[in-house]
Amino acid sequence: MDVATTALAERVARALAGLDHSANADGVEASASLSVDETWRAYLEQADAVLRTMREPSEAMARAGDAGVWSAMIEAAIVESESL
Repeated sequence: MDVATTALAERVARALAGLDHSANADGVEASASLSVDETWRAYLEQADAVLRTMREPSEAMARAGDAGVWSAMIEAAIVESESL
């Protein structure tokens, strides 16, 4: 199993920053990586809101796997985000 080396909140914040900056999304920059590196922390509050929304799995998700494990993992990601 692959394991990420960055916190989930950081990855979500970087994705949100990319949406704002990258021409591949809603932004205007052909290469947005530098802008994302410089601004992702400004998106941490939004990333936290995303994580808090994801705490409870949907019915389909619960049927596919252990809902308690999912909730525990998302809660761990929320706690981890507090140190960013």
